[in-house]
Amino acid sequence: MGCCTGRCTLIFLCTLQLLTSLERQIFDFLGYQWAPILGNFLHIIIIILGLFGTIQYRSKYIVVYSIWTALWVAWNVFIICFYLEVGGLSKDTDYMTFNISMHRSWWREHGPGCVRREVPPPTTRGLEDHAYISVTGCMVEFQYLEVMHSSLQILLALVGFVYACYVISVFTEEEDSFDFIGGLDSYTYHHSPQKTSHVQLKPVYLSK
Repeated sequence: MGCCTGRCTLIFLCTLQLLTSLERQIFDFLGYQWAPILGNFLHIIIIILGLFGTIQYRSKYIVVYSIWTALWVAWNVFIICFYLEVGGLSKDTDYMTFNISMHRSWWREHGPGCVRREVPPPTTRGLEDHAYISVTGCMVEFQYLEVMHSSLQILLALVGFVYACYVISVFTEEEDSFDFIGGLDSYTYHHSPQKTSHVQLKPVYLSK
């Protein structure tokens, strides 16, 4: 009963992680955030691997999933520190795009209540002017939306790690129990024919 409950819970958690990761991947693509896109892609692959291992009773796949969840927590902690500008980090740098573009989070201009306007630069230079983006009226700042996304991922990863360890321990106990029973069966199988043949070879004396 415990195995079934833990296994079903882990399947539910993997499914929930998969859905939230796909949602996050879409918005990271819209914002051209290449580092999170790569991380989300690896995360989705490992989730599918862990889901397969849980359904097919493959503890090795679940071990890979549990190790990755620890790395995933560390990555999301870094993202939180990045957007909250902890430890000298700045959300205005191009770390998330590998310094190959100046794109920012999609939520910066499209958050709840945000009004996006293109305004001219302070000094005009004729036809070569570049428009600047002005964003006002946001109900929640984009960095806090990113922090909430990462916090949700950390929560799901921690709960998934706990249940993955539990399911691995249960699977290991069942495998050890199965090998023990199989060993007894093989012993009986190899030795019972000898006893039978010994009985058959006994001489039989008939009374006259």
